[in-house]
Amino acid sequence: MADGHALVLGGGGVAGIAWMTGLLAGLAEAGSDISRADRVIGTSAGAAMAAQLGSGLPLGELLARQVEPALQSRELMAVVNWERYAADLQSYVEGAGSPEEMLRGIGRFALEAGTVREDERRAVIESRLPSRDWPLTPTSLIAVDCMSGELAVFEAGSGVSLVDAVAASCAVPGIWPPVTIAGRRYMDGGVRSGDNADLAAGAERIIVISPLGMDSPLPSPMPLREVLTALKEGGASVTVISPDEASVAAIGTNALDPATRVPAALAGRAQGRAGLPPAS
Repeated sequence: MADGHALVLGGGGVAGIAWMTGLLAGLAEAGSDISRADRVIGTSAGAAMAAQLGSGLPLGELLARQVEPALQSRELMAVVNWERYAADLQSYVEGAGSPEEMLRGIGRFALEAGTVREDERRAVIESRLPSRDWPLTPTSLIAVDCMSGELAVFEAGSGVSLVDAVAASCAVPGIWPPVTIAGRRYMDGGVRSGDNADLAAGAERIIVISPLGMDSPLPSPMPLREVLTALKEGGASVTVISPDEASVAAIGTNALDPATRVPAALAGRAQGRAGLPPAS
């Protein structure tokens, strides 16, 4: 895209989806509806959020799907010992000599981990989406090939179903199963970058909504700070929104816990109602 407005939606679990939904609804209530972009880039939770935005449902209805129990998607609880998880993951990436080698190591970790069945997880992803049709707005959903470590960008013209593309982007290695698409296995695009904001290069105005913020707990070959510097040097006006103190508290220590949805969504809405932060 040569110019225009790119909306980048980052990873952050079910809490991240809820928080972003509340944030966007609150911003719209404050007179800053940023959900109508010329292009949307979604990673992990952001992929689910992008698909929901593209469904045509108003932000108020999307928010209701987060805070009203009868409308909530069916989720699986992930009980994770994060210290052990980090140690196990680190054992697969130690000694990696390049970002690609690191991603292939994470891919091995994803492929060898014991998780729920792929079809079980796919059903959860499908329940999150109000529509199975690709958004009309150009939308890129980001995953990584487990074997090669290569970036995978799924779009409407990729010949991949929206559910499979979102599922691939949301396949947190070691927690959820890699997703099979045309004989290849794909994992969460957040292993490359929590937000993959570099893919918005060329846009005149870029808004990054990053549930994990500048200090993602996951190892990444493309830290957000470095990406933002490059985008600004390229002439883009960049706005970054990450959880404020109240939202961080609402999200808690396990963003994969479905119980975080209501508090995270309400905290996001309150944060959004305070208005859009300035670009830099």
